[in-house]
Amino acid sequence: MVRRRTLFGQVLHYGLLIVVLAVMVGPLVWMLRVSLLDKTVSLTAQNLLSASITVANFTDLFAQSDLARYLFNSAFVASVVTLGNILFCVMVGYVLARRQTWPSRILFATVVIVMMIPVHIVIIPLYLICLKGGIYDTYWALILPFLINPVGIFLAKQYIESIPPSMEEAARVDGASELRILFRIVMPLCKPAIAVLAVLAFITNWNSFLFPFILTSSEDLRTLPVALALLQGHQAIDWQHLMAGSTVAVLPVLVLFFVMQRQVVSGITAGGIKQ
Repeated sequence: MVRRRTLFGQVLHYGLLIVVLAVMVGPLVWMLRVSLLDKTVSLTAQNLLSASITVANFTDLFAQSDLARYLFNSAFVASVVTLGNILFCVMVGYVLARRQTWPSRILFATVVIVMMIPVHIVIIPLYLICLKGGIYDTYWALILPFLINPVGIFLAKQYIESIPPSMEEAARVDGASELRILFRIVMPLCKPAIAVLAVLAFITNWNSFLFPFILTSSEDLRTLPVALALLQGHQAIDWQHLMAGSTVAVLPVLVLFFVMQRQVVSGITAGGIKQ
């Protein structure tokens, strides 16, 4: 009787996992299949299963649109913002974690409060600041406002607090400066948290649509999500080319996650381990 219950529990468990997997992977499989259909083929279940495969949609995107430019813009902006988040969030998190004074507590409280505010509330003020500051429709408008974020500060602070400060104190006795301690001791110990921060920052900025759409107007500064949105016509949607572009947009994110998944998982779980 116990074995039957155990077997039933395992079947139920793996059955639920298969359902969740199908729900998550199904749209990606549909996207890839549609991107490999000829543009003249209608999107019917029979065609999705039996129609021939072609890569013409991908070659059309690179030949007929400036997709390479859009890819460069997204990669450049996301990479610079990710590096900025790693540097500045860890620096601020280090100070908040090691300087337990009332000003630092107030600053950390403001960080937590900002985390509760929906980011879309700052769209109009940010647009006006970029416009009056002379950086509207430049790379600066896509980079400067996002070089640091409260989630990254919170993550860095909580992780650094779990690191014993004994090595930092020994380095101070040897005459090391605070910057040397930060870059030579603290940051190497924060690699799991930095991996989580890097993945979150890169994916967020790679997929960002609203801010690049509002803060830029020229075609040369268009990022990939904005370009894909503009592929949709007013009367009809070119699903094959749109899904081909979406596949191109998803691939770097999938590669990044598969490369960094071990560090991401260890960074997420490390916060629960007490020294």
